[in-house]
Amino acid sequence: MLDINKFIVHADWLERDPDGHFADMPHWSPKVAQERAEREGIVLTEAHWEAIAWLREHYRRTGPQWRAKEVTRAFAQAYDEQGGLRYLYTLFPRGPLTQGCQLAGLPLPHGALDPSFGSVH
Repeated sequence: MLDINKFIVHADWLERDPDGHFADMPHWSPKVAQERAEREGIVLTEAHWEAIAWLREHYRRTGPQWRAKEVTRAFAQAYDEQGGLRYLYTLFPRGPLTQGCQLAGLPLPHGALDPSFGSVH
């Protein structure tokens, strides 16, 4: 199939980056998060929803200028009592930022493509 045909058939590809992260928040819904989690082999618990809500709220406050290093630090600090990043990796095994943003329907923060941020593959 020609590339243009792929975009006609799958118009939502234009709204996502190559890793499937939404480029914009309005396209997200809890149902979309649930479907993506199931494909990733994750059963979303209340703890997952709280972390997803935290990411979405943080993005809402900081906007598209958010940076991976600051988000990682703030995210870990918000969950310090539960174990910080170690705990967040139990929720999102492929990385708190990478997988967390994917399920939250958010674009990755600047600098998140560095393999040392939120990804273990």
